[in-house]
Amino acid sequence: MKLSKTKHLIEVAAGRKKADFLIENCRVVNVFSQEIIYGNLAMSEGVFVGMGDYEGEQVIDGEGKYIVPGLIDSHVHIESSMGSPYEFARAVIPRGTTTVIADCHEIANVKGINGIKYMLQASENLPLDVYIMLPSCVPATSFESSGAILEAEDLEELMEHPRVLGLGEMMDYIGVVLGEEGVLDKLELTEKYHKIVDGHGPMLKDKELNTYAAAGIKTDHECSSHKEALDRLRNGMYIAIREGSAAKNLLDLLPSVNSFNERRFTFCTDDRHPKDIWYEGHIDNNIRMAIKKGVNAVTAIRMATLNTAECYGLKNLGAIAPGFIADFIMVDNLTDFNVVKTFKKGMEIKADWHKSINEDKELLATVSNSVNIKPFTEEDLKVKLSSVYAKVIKIKKHSLITEKVERAVKIDEKGYFVYDDSVDILPIYVFERHKGIGNIGKGLIEGYGLKNGAIASTIAHDSHNLIVIGSDILSIKSAVEKVIEIGGGLVIAKEGKIRGYLCLDIAGIMSSKDLKTVSKVQEELNNIAMEELKVNEGVNAFMTLAFMALPVIPELKLTDKGLFDVVRFQHTSLSRKG
Repeated sequence: MKLSKTKHLIEVAAGRKKADFLIENCRVVNVFSQEIIYGNLAMSEGVFVGMGDYEGEQVIDGEGKYIVPGLIDSHVHIESSMGSPYEFARAVIPRGTTTVIADCHEIANVKGINGIKYMLQASENLPLDVYIMLPSCVPATSFESSGAILEAEDLEELMEHPRVLGLGEMMDYIGVVLGEEGVLDKLELTEKYHKIVDGHGPMLKDKELNTYAAAGIKTDHECSSHKEALDRLRNGMYIAIREGSAAKNLLDLLPSVNSFNERRFTFCTDDRHPKDIWYEGHIDNNIRMAIKKGVNAVTAIRMATLNTAECYGLKNLGAIAPGFIADFIMVDNLTDFNVVKTFKKGMEIKADWHKSINEDKELLATVSNSVNIKPFTEEDLKVKLSSVYAKVIKIKKHSLITEKVERAVKIDEKGYFVYDDSVDILPIYVFERHKGIGNIGKGLIEGYGLKNGAIASTIAHDSHNLIVIGSDILSIKSAVEKVIEIGGGLVIAKEGKIRGYLCLDIAGIMSSKDLKTVSKVQEELNNIAMEELKVNEGVNAFMTLAFMALPVIPELKLTDKGLFDVVRFQHTSLSRKG
């Protein structure tokens, strides 16, 4: 008769039966005792049995390498990798990531509940555990047109899913502080199901921060200073130290970590693009950077493993100890932290694992064909001004924050803006692309630097409408029409002709191709933008453009409903009287 799992583990741990798998001559990183223990590590039934004098059915020589718990990303938007969950897994597993806490508000803004269901179904049966935080703010504001509106009653059907851990980053911190009904409904829903809420509260302090924490917000990944981190620690929150592609806070926050508080810190990537994952790494990159800046290696590892597991209630995960799930990695040393092998539930994940799993084409179809733009003409692209004085979005180099400036610009006899190639002011547009209602937000932008062409994208945070910037109407129209043709993606037009594009067939924000290919094409497009269209240095052609439609980052942005003054939190006219 077959023994129960518990009985079998007892027999193996006691040495009366052989372990399923044994690693000899290895150095085990113990995140409980902060020791590195040399010896033999045994495991059976997908869990660790212990270290010691064991025998195994399968035995390998660890060759003195370090055995580390599988790495956990405490907050990530898989969509930002521009790959499906399947392709994202292919990229991060070799980097040692075995579990992620994913907030899927990007695809939810396009596809609503069906987008969340896609992320759940597409991440089934992967050798990467993908836990989901349900998006709390879809849409991010009411000042733009999104593909969906998700209220508490919409989210409830997914709250009992075993891989749904709670509510994603609560960006509407003002709604929390004011106790607005819709926000309260979502917080109370999460409490009803005994789940947790992630935070997003930059600059909150004093009574507002107290209110945020009292409402049940457990984490924050938006800290950028020691003061912000300390304030949140004092309020019992976890700090997710972020090292993404656009937002990088690790070096600023590491000095806040000490031996008294390090158990309340985790590591996350938030938004990390394919090139950075492929060439620099994922959570392994956070660990490497922390160690090189003087953080104790075991402490850095614990921040990337056990701390996150405990924060999110992931039982028996994040450590190497008897009874814990045998997710682990093998690394060469604790300075360079190069991942040699990755294991899931005691089994090595082979480099070709993906060949035995095919993406579900029917499932992909549920999130495809997401670009629905009402037919438009060149006449619709003309920017009408009531005077020569216009309100202009001014880009700040290496920043997502813009300035609100006023400039004298050229207009024709009918009052339409005229592009002047001697002045770095360009027309910019946001097309509503979800329901074909025909909205086209129009604005002017300074500091982008583009000449002789146009750049268009369906990655436009957070509602992901189509955003396009260009120097001439023909190029702008060509770029938009190409985006429609390919069903969403990134497009560059030069002198009215298509110069290059990247198809993002999944909701217009992700590709079903592998991340290495996506990264290569994206890099080629960026090179064309910089070298041929002369986009300014200090501006990331597509990343910068994507955030020009986000009406929650000051000072001036553009939505499909028009120019938006973030400081006053209202739409504003494009012109002023001279």
